[in-house]
Amino acid sequence: MGCKCGKDYATGNCVCDILREIAEAQSDVVENCCDTSCEQSINDLLGETDVGSGLDTVPVILYCKDGCKPFKGFGAGHMHDGTPGPIEASFIFRVKNVDENCCATLELVRNEEEPCTHEHLKDPADQGTDCLYATGICITVDLSCFCHVTCLPAVSLFN
Repeated sequence: MGCKCGKDYATGNCVCDILREIAEAQSDVVENCCDTSCEQSINDLLGETDVGSGLDTVPVILYCKDGCKPFKGFGAGHMHDGTPGPIEASFIFRVKNVDENCCATLELVRNEEEPCTHEHLKDPADQGTDCLYATGICITVDLSCFCHVTCLPAVSLFN
């Protein structure tokens, strides 16, 4: 996704502004130019009818400035009994919030069918989008550290 494609960006950071737009669309999920793009995924999320699309998330993959490798986030949750859970990791995220300083809260999103192993996380292409689920594990990132965002098709996440 290019940063100057005929659109003015409020912060001057296109990754920040796009993720802010996704976060706002996901929280509003109300009716709202490309065939495949972040804009198309947002439009798919918002749906074409008053009822909505039934979708709730635009999953994203972020790419770091140095080397353009996909960013892999790590976090740990809690087990049902309150004890610390295993460390989770993912290349795919759900935007929860983007503040005025372009710091984003991202939820790690994983493929429900696959266990999260080191080998599994080597390639983001290995994580299919047909059965993604929300982990409930969030991290905070500085969006100025990223140069590229890939939006996957809008989905409804499993909890």
